[in-house]
Amino acid sequence: MDEAGIRRKAWQFLMRLMYSGRDFAWLYDRCDQLSFLDGHVRAFEYFGKVPQRSIYDNLSPAVARVTFPRRRLTERFTALVSHYLFEACFARVGEGHDKGGVESRGNAVRLQHLTPIPRGESLREISEQILGRMEEEAGRKVDTEGKSVLDRFGKELERMRPLPPVPFLVARVVPVSVSSTSVVKVEGAWYSVPSGWARLDATAYVGVEEVRITCRGEEEVHPRQRFGGKQIRYRHYLPELARKPQAVRQVAPELVAELGEPYGRLWQLLQDTYGPLDGARVLARVLGAVNQHGAAVVGQALEKSLEIGDSTPLGLVPPPTREMPQTVTVPSSLMGYRVEAARAADYDVLLVGGRHE
Repeated sequence: MDEAGIRRKAWQFLMRLMYSGRDFAWLYDRCDQLSFLDGHVRAFEYFGKVPQRSIYDNLSPAVARVTFPRRRLTERFTALVSHYLFEACFARVGEGHDKGGVESRGNAVRLQHLTPIPRGESLREISEQILGRMEEEAGRKVDTEGKSVLDRFGKELERMRPLPPVPFLVARVVPVSVSSTSVVKVEGAWYSVPSGWARLDATAYVGVEEVRITCRGEEEVHPRQRFGGKQIRYRHYLPELARKPQAVRQVAPELVAELGEPYGRLWQLLQDTYGPLDGARVLARVLGAVNQHGAAVVGQALEKSLEIGDSTPLGLVPPPTREMPQTVTVPSSLMGYRVEAARAADYDVLLVGGRHE
């Protein structure tokens, strides 16, 4: 696939309804159990119902062990089958032609819809493009009786099972520990969490596209990163940034992008009015208010302030100008001395009339 201009490998999940010939296909970053389970959830939602029976080969995401003529299924696949109440059947070991219909269709989808190599900003976008073309094909292609795939699918729906009230949760539970810098490591990738979670234990729910991290009733959701990747959100460190204007200056562009408008306009106004350094000092004070009252509440106050062109939002006065050093009265006992370089202890000696060597 050409994802955001980068050529990379992807794996395809394909489910085919054999009576009607209607297909569902989706592309994934990984060829693992999460992708396998997620493909089922998306396919059932796409069809609007659940097939009564589905046939598979003896793939590891579904089968933990084969003890002919029985199979011990994996826990998560067993949970999926129980959730949607369909019958899972399996082909004979080494007999791929037992499910030749979906095998041949997989090759046809690759030739018809993945050649030439599709392009898009994400695998989701590319998958939706492929699914749209397959949908058009289903309405256009007819059999010898003049019935299209969609016509046969309407009849097939009558024999399919209804969807459960809620979809199956596709996620892997991973216990994690939050570092002193408020980041957690999940399957080789790093994610930031609120600074108040530092040094606590948390739970990560790893899905196909996102990672949900929970701690003490709070939740943070991140896009899932590849191994070695990082997802750092500076809004997680508002208490610390409110006390460190220099740090605010370094991360301000990313931070205001996370907070959204009107914080971007505010930062531009502060730079134009006070300059980057003093503007960061004012922004740090705003971040303290955000940490205390929330970004939405402070954002509303900022909107009103910016509408009237107020350069001191939230009533903040301009940063004080740097004052000249104050003049200190020199004691008479020190008037005759000229100090070129000295230590603080030297002054104590001079004040009592001593002599500095």
